[in-house]
Amino acid sequence: MKHTTAINTKNFNDLIAQLDGDGYQDSLHRHLYATDASIYRELPLGVVFPRHKTDCQKIVQWADKNKIALIPRAAGTSLAGQCVGEGLVVDVSRYMTAILELNKEEGWVRVEPGVIRDELNNYLAPFGWYFGPNTSTANRCMMAGMVGNNSCGSTSIEFGNTRDHVLSLEVLLANGEFAVFQDEDPGSYFNEPNGSKRKDLIGRQIINLLREEGMADKIAKAYPHPEIHRRNQGYALDILRQAGYFDQGSDEHFNMAKLLCGSEGTLAFTTEIVLNLVPLPGQDVAVLCPHFHSVNEAMKATVTAMEDSPSKCELMDRTILHCAWENPEQLKNKFFIEGDPAAVLMIEFRGDESGSAKDKAVLMGQKLEKHQMGYTATLVEGKDTDRVWNLRAAGLGVLSNIKGDAKPLACIEDTAVRLVDLPQYIAEFEEICKEHHQEAVFYAHAGAGELHLRPILNLKTPEGVKGLRDISTASAQLVKKYKGVLSGEHGDGRVRAEFLPMMVGDEMYEIWRRVKAIWDPDNLFNPGKIVDAPPMDTALRYTTDEPSWDYETYYSFQAAGGMMRVIEKCNGTGDCRKLAETGGTMCPSYMATRYEKDSTRGRANAMREYMKGEQGVLSFDSEEVMEVLDLCISCKGCKNECPSNVDMTKLKSEYYAQYYKSHSRSIRDHLILKFYDLYRFASHVPGLSNIVIRNLSGLIKKMARFHPERSLPPVSSVTWKKWMNRHQSALPKTQKTKVYIFIDEFIDVNEAPIGIKTVQLLEQLGYEVVHLQHPESGRAAYSKGFLEQGRRFAQRNVEVFASILDESDAVIVGVEPSAVLSFRDEYPEILRDEWREKARKLSTQTWTVEEFLHQELIHGHISADQFDQAPRQIALHLHCHYKAMAEKEAVVALLSLPENHHVEYIPSGCCGMAGSFGFEKEHFELSMQIGELAVFPAMRDLGKETIPVAQGVSCRHQVLDGVGVTALHPVEVLWEAVNKS
Repeated sequence: MKHTTAINTKNFNDLIAQLDGDGYQDSLHRHLYATDASIYRELPLGVVFPRHKTDCQKIVQWADKNKIALIPRAAGTSLAGQCVGEGLVVDVSRYMTAILELNKEEGWVRVEPGVIRDELNNYLAPFGWYFGPNTSTANRCMMAGMVGNNSCGSTSIEFGNTRDHVLSLEVLLANGEFAVFQDEDPGSYFNEPNGSKRKDLIGRQIINLLREEGMADKIAKAYPHPEIHRRNQGYALDILRQAGYFDQGSDEHFNMAKLLCGSEGTLAFTTEIVLNLVPLPGQDVAVLCPHFHSVNEAMKATVTAMEDSPSKCELMDRTILHCAWENPEQLKNKFFIEGDPAAVLMIEFRGDESGSAKDKAVLMGQKLEKHQMGYTATLVEGKDTDRVWNLRAAGLGVLSNIKGDAKPLACIEDTAVRLVDLPQYIAEFEEICKEHHQEAVFYAHAGAGELHLRPILNLKTPEGVKGLRDISTASAQLVKKYKGVLSGEHGDGRVRAEFLPMMVGDEMYEIWRRVKAIWDPDNLFNPGKIVDAPPMDTALRYTTDEPSWDYETYYSFQAAGGMMRVIEKCNGTGDCRKLAETGGTMCPSYMATRYEKDSTRGRANAMREYMKGEQGVLSFDSEEVMEVLDLCISCKGCKNECPSNVDMTKLKSEYYAQYYKSHSRSIRDHLILKFYDLYRFASHVPGLSNIVIRNLSGLIKKMARFHPERSLPPVSSVTWKKWMNRHQSALPKTQKTKVYIFIDEFIDVNEAPIGIKTVQLLEQLGYEVVHLQHPESGRAAYSKGFLEQGRRFAQRNVEVFASILDESDAVIVGVEPSAVLSFRDEYPEILRDEWREKARKLSTQTWTVEEFLHQELIHGHISADQFDQAPRQIALHLHCHYKAMAEKEAVVALLSLPENHHVEYIPSGCCGMAGSFGFEKEHFELSMQIGELAVFPAMRDLGKETIPVAQGVSCRHQVLDGVGVTALHPVEVLWEAVNKS
């Protein structure tokens, strides 16, 4: 059936008027939803966000009436293009996120389709239950997507796939009727043969199809080898036909939900899911990580490893490991890697009555050593095993760190064969790669026989597009030779669907087309996936005439090949859509709103779509880009946590700088830029200035367009710089290192006592503290995109401090992370030529005060003996910029140095203030929403004896305004504890 390819605005508005949810048909939303995590791009007709299942029913009925295709979407992390199409996108991720019912006795849970997998398990843990299948995207993927793709993940050896755990599905059929599919007597579908219910009609036709003469032989001939459990190719008629109704020797129940699992939203629209659960796994876990000189050697070792029934057996190759080292977050997780292996297996064991996890892992290591498999093996235990799996989960995202336009592509990455066939299959696949002049990337669920194989291709060239088809065809032929499966868990979508007739034969393919027609006669649900797919090399994300998109920028994007290539590093895997309970920072505004446009991915997609100007020159004149950047709070979480290192803070700053060359700025922007100058002027008469701030704050905030409920920071009675200029220490200098103190603009005029205590603490510990006259850091300039001014601040600061490059044992130390860390972040990227090189050298000598003292502690230059033994309970929240560029462990360890200090690290993201963001009238409410995600509840619930500590100026201000708690800086706690001579 031919669908409508455009929606009349009135018709669309009529639909939205019926819904409690909302929807959009504007250019921005259509472009935001034109891609997923695959290689495809296609503009949808619009996007709707149902609030509940009644909304879903109205949407399906409207689509049926108007013959408009529906594209179901949850987190949009699909790799095969399942979420891409010309229809109307129905996004369940915003509102349909409730856990509806838990049966603690029987171990099952009923959820809405937008519930996140990890969110579900966090909810279940206190009750001792667990949902087993675990994808690498588990902190943002949703249950509807896991059902649609029959997801498996790294735990499939132990817990199977999603289909194994689905008890029932409530769905909407193509005519808008609700139906529930669960364990049923197939005969019940025939009780009312003339019944009008669509469910009964579907049931009768599917059962009759499965009873057709010779169907069992057809399935056996066409479907993958029965030993391959990870299978999501086509429609699961083989699973459905295993029911005892068809096979007298089977005790399997008949449940149509098994067919819907893995159907990629092409048969019905899911509104509720009932899942069976498993007991919460024990905490006795060990991971053995053997290292190999070749992938083929690792494959042979996999067969040996699986003889001992590990709970997981995963593989990563050298390319992924090297990409991971370029990501700050994953660099921390390389601790178990020795040398430069071609491949590493990660083999997990759980302790049980047969032995401890460590004992099992040790025995496996001995076994591999006996067979001379691998050149070394590391053993990881306890909580460190989480770091191993975090590295493995990042495998997909970090691949975008490969330089240039040629990237490892998701096209043949989901093949599975029998475990015994794996070594030979890989050997032949490597021969195919050589024939096509390819060196593929390998990462895999090796123990389940599934390898994520990725050729490195440039789809911006005709040769790359041809290579995409050629290697995909060759791969499909090889998989067919081994009676394997093209899709183990990522789905057919549109990248593999074209090859299905070749894989299963024309006869079975026609049967699949009949299945689609039985369920969805008008082809409304996600058309072009699984059956009747368009060619796999059409509607690609990039065109073959893509220019290089040149433009002179303030920041240097040279390492990635230009600003656009930085943006294009976002591959859509959606790590930025994780929620606050993960303890991560990226992306605070998304965590609060759950709007795609407020994620780092959404912003990158908009920039990629709207910045492509004419004749290969970037455009900086898009209101759509300004809209998506508006709620980016420049937390820098993406700099660290995005596997692809898409630094949206820097991209936003650059875009603002370019945009405002041809657009007027608000008075408020200029006031924020001049914040330090204004407060320095006020500091000449601090008492009077604070009276004015208190009594005229309403007028000041109105003029500056600050929110009336936001307090204004007072002026310090004496600035830090004034104090420092007349300060002379009589304490002995016992330390070798000389500290050049960086006096940032925020502490200087607003919280000078913290700066003063910093100097006093350092001197009390024996350090010489020197102050050179220097300008402000430029933080306000960078955040608002005043990059001409920002470059001047950077150059002047580098000029001032360049002299210490000739001094051994000299460091720059600052208090406010967002200011002092500019030496590490903005300065080397915004300066040019010799000044850039000097900035890079200075960046290695620049520390926050916590980092510096922690290093001194490690080197034995300070000790607990220099502090008192008074007991102190401390709750610590860290600044976002610090978390992006430094180690939280440093602050925790430093505050724990005094003997009786007990530090609780608050696993919070951003506090929500983010410099001026939380002051701004239109952003205040969101700022408070972000605060309520983690920081406010943690600070609100502290015991009376607990000292609240927040590292940043903004953080302390936000905590004070949000919950009325006065938080201290870490230095204030240490100054209280240090022994004073």
